[in-house]
Amino acid sequence: MVKKRLVVIGGGAAGFFCAINAAQINPALEVMIVEKTSKLMSKVRISGGGRCNVTHHCFSMAEMIKKYPRGNSFLKKAFHHFFTTDTIQWFNERGVQLKAEADGRMFPTTDSSETIVNCLMKEVNKLGVQILLNREVAALSMVNGGWSVGYKDGETIMTDFVCVASGGYPKALQFEWLQKLGHTIEAPVPSLFTFNMPGNSITSLMGIVAENASVKIAGSKLQEQGPLLITHWGMSGPCILKLSAWGAKELAAKNYHFSILVNWLPAFNEQTLKDKFQQVRFDQAAQKIVNRNAFGLPQRLWQYLLQQSGVNENLRWADLPAKEQNKLIKNICAQEFAVSGKTTFKEEFVTAGGVALEQVDYNTMQSKIVPNLFFAGEVLNIDGVTGGFNFQSAWTTGYIAAKAIAAVN
Repeated sequence: MVKKRLVVIGGGAAGFFCAINAAQINPALEVMIVEKTSKLMSKVRISGGGRCNVTHHCFSMAEMIKKYPRGNSFLKKAFHHFFTTDTIQWFNERGVQLKAEADGRMFPTTDSSETIVNCLMKEVNKLGVQILLNREVAALSMVNGGWSVGYKDGETIMTDFVCVASGGYPKALQFEWLQKLGHTIEAPVPSLFTFNMPGNSITSLMGIVAENASVKIAGSKLQEQGPLLITHWGMSGPCILKLSAWGAKELAAKNYHFSILVNWLPAFNEQTLKDKFQQVRFDQAAQKIVNRNAFGLPQRLWQYLLQQSGVNENLRWADLPAKEQNKLIKNICAQEFAVSGKTTFKEEFVTAGGVALEQVDYNTMQSKIVPNLFFAGEVLNIDGVTGGFNFQSAWTTGYIAAKAIAAVN
């Protein structure tokens, strides 16, 4: 009997997960991973600062899907097939323990991404999955009911099934080989990026974290809250990254030139902060304003806000003039910054856009346009915020595709 063959395009998290599970569920299947570069699982290796943020400690599907700016309703159905609990169990069964941190991110207990890479490589070797490096796929075509996979160098191979797990492409042109099969592509735009503020004095506070800030994109409904990190080029941290994910399309349309309003104390608005100031002025009347930051803000940030508001640092709380006080309150609750450009956020770079989800069956990850063509991972129009959500999407879609392919006789 001739073995049926599966070719997985892409040697990343989704590709490996599809190949391993397909080979395990159906040992009669010949499975092959083709990777266009000489490196395997490069995002897995560098994710989470080299620790690999495998998934997120969230066991409610309703809560989990809120973390995906695109693809949440698709994942709501897909997660029924393979969810966070399944990911934890899958790695556990293969000797990899995961631990949850306070913010919900889950890492291997070794704090090393090599643990995940080694686990996946061990499975590939055990199951006899072939790996071909430096093979860039340039064309897919149906021939006699099977698939012809054409490489850029002109070589072709025949296969029964194809799973495209090639990751996100930054340019629409790079999706052309999939468009030729009849698939609609949602235009790719960057997600998870930081905000550039060239020449802004805030950058002198680089390294300072406001533990809980609220940031709003001026003139839009986009708003996020969370830790904000000041960098030497502008602003980063979970709050900014979430904002960039939810606003990926809108901010691309603005060519990354827009204004943001920062509330350094989101528990207050201008009116409630004014009331609080009256109390502080009474309680701390004789104290110098600069020394008595009653709001728990980092000291250097507090000094910066005083300077920006024209407040003399030697003033006592009792002597703070109304004009300067109002300016300070305004700067704390709604300080405006001009953003001019973006910077890729280290290893967490993700592309929003990809293969349109209405053309893919969430129960199998199979194309609704052509038979025996499957998709997994970031090539789909699915992306999550930072915190392990993009990996969970890769494991889920990779597993569903594997199970469906392995079940075909």
